[in-house]
Amino acid sequence: MPLNDDQSSDSDSSRLSESTASSSDSECSRQSFNSDSSSKPSSPASSPPKTVTFDELMAAARNLTDLTLAHEIAVNANFCIKHEDLPQNSFAGTVKQIVHKAFWDHLESELNEDPPEYEHAIKLFKEIKEILLSFLTPGANRIRNQICEVLDTDLIRQQAEHNAVDIHGLANYVINTMGKLCAPVRDDDIKQLKATDNIVELLRQIFHVLDLMKMDMANYMIQNLRPYLQRNLVDYERSKFQEILEETPSALDLTTEWIKESIEDELSSVSDESSSPPGADRCSKPIISPVLVLNNSYLKLLQWDYRKTIPETLITDEARLQELREKLNQLKIIACVCLITNNMVGAAIVNVPDFADQLKRISVPLLEGMNKKTCDLKEALNAIGVQICNKLNTSLTERGLPTLNAEMQSNLMGQIAHIVEENNPISSLIDKRIQFFMRSLLALPSFQKGMPTMPGGLAVIQTEMESVGSQYASIVNFNKQVYGPFYANILKKLLFPVTPTGKAETETPTN
Repeated sequence: MPLNDDQSSDSDSSRLSESTASSSDSECSRQSFNSDSSSKPSSPASSPPKTVTFDELMAAARNLTDLTLAHEIAVNANFCIKHEDLPQNSFAGTVKQIVHKAFWDHLESELNEDPPEYEHAIKLFKEIKEILLSFLTPGANRIRNQICEVLDTDLIRQQAEHNAVDIHGLANYVINTMGKLCAPVRDDDIKQLKATDNIVELLRQIFHVLDLMKMDMANYMIQNLRPYLQRNLVDYERSKFQEILEETPSALDLTTEWIKESIEDELSSVSDESSSPPGADRCSKPIISPVLVLNNSYLKLLQWDYRKTIPETLITDEARLQELREKLNQLKIIACVCLITNNMVGAAIVNVPDFADQLKRISVPLLEGMNKKTCDLKEALNAIGVQICNKLNTSLTERGLPTLNAEMQSNLMGQIAHIVEENNPISSLIDKRIQFFMRSLLALPSFQKGMPTMPGGLAVIQTEMESVGSQYASIVNFNKQVYGPFYANILKKLLFPVTPTGKAETETPTN
């Protein structure tokens, strides 16, 4: 993957991207969006409509694969390649098992012939030699020459013709060489190879361990590549996406619609909340802050239906954003449960220390997997209601107070069960407060220096909210750095469309 060592800033496109990367609305001047910076070399180039060929589509797909892989390596410290066998009861697993068994059975029958037939075994040793050589660094000339000399297929073939080839000796040399090249985690595998006598089984196991060693080598390269990618990721992702855009001009269509929806929402909000002052030009449109529009677009991702395609510029973080949305859904329900309980029986638990945390400990296990199709959320909420009533009655009994009557328990359990209903007032209230916190977080110049004040009703989930908020803000801020110039061009076209006279439409500032 071609990476660029030059970490110089995109000064040519800074005026357009400044409004998307800044948290201050004051930096979003109308002049910066009306300035003609799209002609500068570092600005995202726009392409005229054209027919995309199959080769261009495949080139764009390869670029997207490279971009996604580089992004995952850089931002996910736990990313690695894992060895996974196909399930034996699956169709693919069954086919693989049959084909492999047929191959090794055929090899065994050839070696048991009189005289033995070595041609397939020689091909295997040739493949083993190539794999061993692939593990070597450029300066390892001595062991490279030794491998080529011992596993010289022409020499082995000549020995086979005279029935003088030592298959076990070659296999032992391969095992010893693997022991020198493998990671310490494979030492036990090497010992097992040395204890195997059957030559066919030994060759089969050698290839299995070599596959594991290839995986180890790939993960080692990923580990070494990660710091470099982290230093150069912004420039690399932006250049890769520009290549995708040149191959497929429609690569920003979903992103444009995503931003356009936020503009329409903001225009609707402005028209509902304010009216034109006397004498004002009613034909003019209000000026909307590009930063506000973009931040509202990002907020939509926390309620996104991930069965739909996500905007193109966020594909690399789709799984992380979906995970955050699911976590927030769980936290919202926990906050609702605590708020309902406190409103209904607050007087009974006012003197119980950490009772809210006890409610959270009851709710969390029962809400695990709540976003899966197999989860019956209504049933989980009923179970939470029952356990909370039992917990309350136990606490009241221990303090010599009367327990909750049947009507009170029924009301409490009913309100908890109704949390998931559409337009539930408690759920809507908590959702608005979560959105307010996330919006305040995006407006901060630097979230690492401090978090916004936690809105009322969210104190019980404050630690989890700050953790989710930190992850969310990191994704958003990095995304702005990479795709800021692309967003700026989209916002410029949508917010300040050029009239036939060549001038931007007149707009009225809004507070």
